[in-house]
Amino acid sequence: MPDIKIITHQLGPIETNCYFAINQETGEVLIIDPASNADFILEKCEELKIKPKAILLTHGHYDHTGAVGELKEKLNLPVYAGTDEKVILSEPAINGTFLFTSESMRRGSKPVEADMWLLDNEMFEPAGFPVRVISTPGHTAGGVCYYIAEKNVLFSGDVLFADSFGRTDLPTGNSKQLVNSIINRLFILPEETKVYPGHGDSTTIGKEKNNNPIYRYM
Repeated sequence: MPDIKIITHQLGPIETNCYFAINQETGEVLIIDPASNADFILEKCEELKIKPKAILLTHGHYDHTGAVGELKEKLNLPVYAGTDEKVILSEPAINGTFLFTSESMRRGSKPVEADMWLLDNEMFEPAGFPVRVISTPGHTAGGVCYYIAEKNVLFSGDVLFADSFGRTDLPTGNSKQLVNSIINRLFILPEETKVYPGHGDSTTIGKEKNNNPIYRYM
């Protein structure tokens, strides 16, 4: 198992975390939730001399997908997303595209069509290390988390945050599903698992099991 370096960039109008998961042996990188500013992402890849291999989307909200169109076009990258997220990715009226008016976001405003629609517990390896899909509906119907078990790393999107959790009042959100996803899908992971959320600081599964207010909503 190669060493994996995680780099975080906060991009877009609400500072969405865009992650680079870099295979230190090969320089191959997964771009997770490219929120905005494709030019910046491309410049960073050149600066770091890393080779993008795929785009991974935790869910379809536009603040997580704003640079997908440009990156896919310029780099010919495959896009991975949860299979139940097709409607949100394709419909600006429910993924929030209409809320943003910046030029960089307008350039990427076309509906997103994934190349690989992922199922729960599916394993894939686009950058030389295995990634497992964990289906976590609740924030959206088809939201997923990406888990690198060998490195105890989880990319949780907008499902689980440090001392918080995702909202459920947007289209396809469901509070009961969110509670189940966090308690029964994520909190069963090893406590030392490092959690990289869609917004805010990183945390661990152990810390969230002890402190997260999600238990109040059970």
